[in-house]
Amino acid sequence: MLGIYGVDTRALTRHIRSVGAMNGAISTEVLDPGELQERIQSAPTMAGLNLVKEVTTPTIYEWSEPTDSAWEFSSTLQTADGESGQPPYTVVALDFGIKRNILRRLVSYGCRVIVVPANTPVADILSYNPDGIFLSNGPGDPAANQQGIATVSALMNQETPIFGICMGHQILGLSLGGESFKLKFGHRGLNHPCGLRQQVEITSQNHGFAIHSENLMADVEITHLNLNDRTIAGLKHKTLPIFSVQYHPEASPGPHDSDYLFAQFVQAMEQTRTRV
Repeated sequence: MLGIYGVDTRALTRHIRSVGAMNGAISTEVLDPGELQERIQSAPTMAGLNLVKEVTTPTIYEWSEPTDSAWEFSSTLQTADGESGQPPYTVVALDFGIKRNILRRLVSYGCRVIVVPANTPVADILSYNPDGIFLSNGPGDPAANQQGIATVSALMNQETPIFGICMGHQILGLSLGGESFKLKFGHRGLNHPCGLRQQVEITSQNHGFAIHSENLMADVEITHLNLNDRTIAGLKHKTLPIFSVQYHPEASPGPHDSDYLFAQFVQAMEQTRTRV
């Protein structure tokens, strides 16, 4: 466990607020400040860095573990397959660096979840006959993940419900004509207010990029803004069952204000299945 002392953290916070986030280093082995400075300067910049290929699953797998009942907090969970007599909703999750608690929430809401690598061909994704497609969180610059953007653009033509979180939100935004940009300092931690139309959700966030609104397609609606800096925090398509949020509704411990989004995803799959 590393620790530091003798640092004016308030002055450091003011400095970062003025000049933006930057790389830093703490070491118990390299004690020469000059050498540490060289290592910091040689570290790659996050802009243009495709880290998804480093963290995505190498193999396809099925996830079946729900949220532990001792930690369950939702009163709107769907029946998986029992009372309705219908099979559970099959969700194919594209793994850009997925969090397990997202998988747990999907299972808790009555979904059969199949996790696939980020570079999985569209035909292979559709071979599972998914009721819905989930786009996961993940690290790096979303614009650098050109394959993911192309995959999502093709999947949108299927009119299958799509739900994206964080990196998934950004990739969906890019697929819908938007452009991404690096934030001066990222949104990290709990208690970020997001909303629109006089409704506010307290959210958990962990990202360094955001989506510009200028070039989004005309049939895209902004559903949430980060109320601290007015960046886009939620999108949906006006006619297709496609939506996404920049923040983490699965966060545990909370806040859990936005857990309803999983129910919204299930409702979209139910409506699509009924139409078919």
